[in-house]
Amino acid sequence: MAPPHSSRPDALTLEVVELIGAVVARYHEEYESAAAEHALTGAQARLLSLLSLEPLPMRRLAQRLKCEPSNVTGIVDRLETRGLVERRPDPGDRRVKLAAATPEGRRVAGSLQESLRFAREPLAGLSEQERVALRDALRTMLRDG
Repeated sequence: MAPPHSSRPDALTLEVVELIGAVVARYHEEYESAAAEHALTGAQARLLSLLSLEPLPMRRLAQRLKCEPSNVTGIVDRLETRGLVERRPDPGDRRVKLAAATPEGRRVAGSLQESLRFAREPLAGLSEQERVALRDALRTMLRDG
């Protein structure tokens, strides 16, 4: 007869969860700091980073940022005032407006990413094999979640 299945995580799993929490906290702290160096809030920086990859409709931005569309509209308004984001019609559906990073917005988003010390220092200290193993483990965790 198989032993009863315990729903309590083992000590190693608990330690990994705690370490993931510490990594996330450090990432957010450094991201907020990097955003502030560019006179941006964390939400503005995240939105600008998303738009530097591709133009997106407001609804999709809200889904990705896990917030209300009205909040996204306000953030886009403030970034547009600064010349970092522009609104344009969606070529596939002219009723839909896309938010897109301007060239200056893409430059700021790139500078934001480069200024994250967390990405440069601790990760750079890992070997390529360790970074590949970490990436693969994180992809597996996200796929299963």
